[in-house]
Amino acid sequence: MTVDNNFSDSAQKVILESISDGVFTVDHNWRIMSFNRAAEEITGISRQEAIGRYCWEVFRANMCESNCALKRTMQEGKSFISSSTYIINGREERVPITVSTAQLVNAEGEILGGVETFRDHSLVEELRRELSGQYQMGDMVSRSQAMNKIFTILPQLAESDSTVLIQGETGTGKELLARAIHSLSKRKENSFIAINCGALPDNLLESELFGYKAGAFTGAEKDKPGLFAAAESGTILLDEIGDTSAAFQVRLLRVLEEREFQPLGGVETVPTSVRVIAATNRDLEDMIDTGDFRRDLYYRINILRLRLPPLRERLEDVPLLIERFIERMKLRSGLEIRGVTPEAMTLLLNHDYPGNIRELENIIEHCFVLCRSGEISPDHLPPYLRKPAEHVKKQSCQQPGLRKASLSETVNSTEEEAILAALERNSMNRTKAAAELGMHKSTLYRKIRKLNLALPEQDGRTGHSLVSSQ
Repeated sequence: MTVDNNFSDSAQKVILESISDGVFTVDHNWRIMSFNRAAEEITGISRQEAIGRYCWEVFRANMCESNCALKRTMQEGKSFISSSTYIINGREERVPITVSTAQLVNAEGEILGGVETFRDHSLVEELRRELSGQYQMGDMVSRSQAMNKIFTILPQLAESDSTVLIQGETGTGKELLARAIHSLSKRKENSFIAINCGALPDNLLESELFGYKAGAFTGAEKDKPGLFAAAESGTILLDEIGDTSAAFQVRLLRVLEEREFQPLGGVETVPTSVRVIAATNRDLEDMIDTGDFRRDLYYRINILRLRLPPLRERLEDVPLLIERFIERMKLRSGLEIRGVTPEAMTLLLNHDYPGNIRELENIIEHCFVLCRSGEISPDHLPPYLRKPAEHVKKQSCQQPGLRKASLSETVNSTEEEAILAALERNSMNRTKAAAELGMHKSTLYRKIRKLNLALPEQDGRTGHSLVSSQ
């Protein structure tokens, strides 16, 4: 961008204030020099707050840490156009954007700094998700009907101050769900604090949560507030609550009932208005039967309950999550990985993921170490995933008639299994099956025709034939 001295400052200002793209300029020290109206709207930060600060303090993009387009422009002297990324705005919301960068040059050719323009793609992303049948809540994305049901009730649940119990296997995203509840609630301006209760012994857990007074134990030289005090008027996540001792459960029950706690070594109670979310990967009802969890505490934390399904119960999310992890790691590593090959996708879809989403993310990170460009192939996957591929390859060599399944064949096969299973569960009732699958009845009929599925002529509910119902 060239600054023309003959062009009036007021005209430049009018133009910058009129466009819908955010624009800011920085000097050689990365301090923001100008910040237009659209930049204020997209980032949620006023220009008074922005000007004079470092650009990364205001423009909190995921590319700032390792792959800053503006930094590359300043170093290499060339522009970059429409790099996709996202920022965290002033309301702590994730905003997808595209970024273009250029040097800021005056009429004499002197480089004054850099200029960055960015465009909000929230609406485009939302439309794209709707077209692809995706659902999103906070940092969570899914194509699963079970997850969509959770996302649907989350705003109502967030409005309440009642205690929430989140149950789900390790790695299913319980903390992300708790964060989503907090960010949707009226408490979102206050702190969200998560603590793994199973990782700490009783005395340390209590001192972390409730704080302590000077002299409460050896080494306690001065008062220290606990996490309940730090999260005042906000939300605290007590993760792995099923791993706590009976003694701690008694103390926590008192806090939840009385809405007050007592720091270690203290004689006075402290009132609290923290909202508590508890999470566990264990079956608390079974633990009650065995005497390992207090029944009264269970009823106190089980006012609202959410169950996060394991990844093996929503394999339709695997391609979506892989795409998301690849995009995230591309930004972190700077590698140009385009995606995964159909053969690798087949292996990934055939895995049952005992470690759930966390395991899938680790698998993609493993692939980024071995794959430096292009597509992720079976050779880049961890060995325990490649074993089925070697078996299939061996089978293919032994049986020349067999061939590798393409990605579309794999998707069709998965869709066929899901549709047939839904129809069977609903006694061949097409309407109920379509509702369970989260699609319109006409979409279900179209897929049945496309997949050439053989079904009974009579619809399970209406008694109408499949052909006449279309």
